Amino acid sequence: MANEHKDTTHFGFKTVETNDKVDMVADVFHSVAAKYDVMNDFMSFGVHRLWKKHTIDAAAARPGMKVLDLAGGTGDLTAKFANIVGATGKVILADINESMLKVGRAKLQNRGIVGNVQYVQANAEALPFPDNHFDIITIAFGLRNVTDKDAALRSMYRVLKPGGKLLVLEFSKPTSELMNKAYDFYSFNLLPKMGQLVANDAESYQYLAESIRMHPDQETLKAMMDSAGFDQTDYINMTNGIVALHRGYKY
Repeated sequence: MANEHKDTTHFGFKTVETNDKVDMVADVFHSVAAKYDVMNDFMSFGVHRLWKKHTIDAAAARPGMKVLDLAGGTGDLTAKFANIVGATGKVILADINESMLKVGRAKLQNRGIVGNVQYVQANAEALPFPDNHFDIITIAFGLRNVTDKDAALRSMYRVLKPGGKLLVLEFSKPTSELMNKAYDFYSFNLLPKMGQLVANDAESYQYLAESIRMHPDQETLKAMMDSAGFDQTDYINMTNGIVALHRGYKY
């Protein structure tokens, strides 16, 4: 799964030209940006907030740190980090999708979170930042949408400072067969209907369900992080493995 054929890749369950995937993923997130926060609460029954809180706690950010919230979307993690790192720190909310960045910027500015946050449109596979620049990098529910995940992990490793930490929060493989079956039923029968009801967009949520299934499982992603150079990699399963938080360090 880590080594996709260079000319084609997967977009959900479909096989597409590698060069087309970025635009196809962009279309999904242009479509869902305005309703993204509402759908997150609706789809996860609010549990996504607990997953993100656990990620913030595991990051252990301190005042003055530089944090990259990659694929940061509508800014949930950025808002928390901005308060923690304070005026002497900096948080960059980076996303490849302009629509998501606009929603994130508007949300944070409405909350009065300005001054220590920057917004950058960036592709995770080729991050436009200097080497050894960030104390912490987070990517929450974004890695599965990246075409070349290995390149993205290498790029994250490059811009992380020695002693820095990467946290990857992503949907993963449920740890029990019963949960797996229930999750499959929910994802492919209910989720697209929710997307149609709330966001008037069943197709995008069908893609999101499929993209979760195509994402590397816990051990595969850990091995990919090892290959990219990260040390002391591990992961914590949450909600019976529906979501996993992977951690890795640069020494």
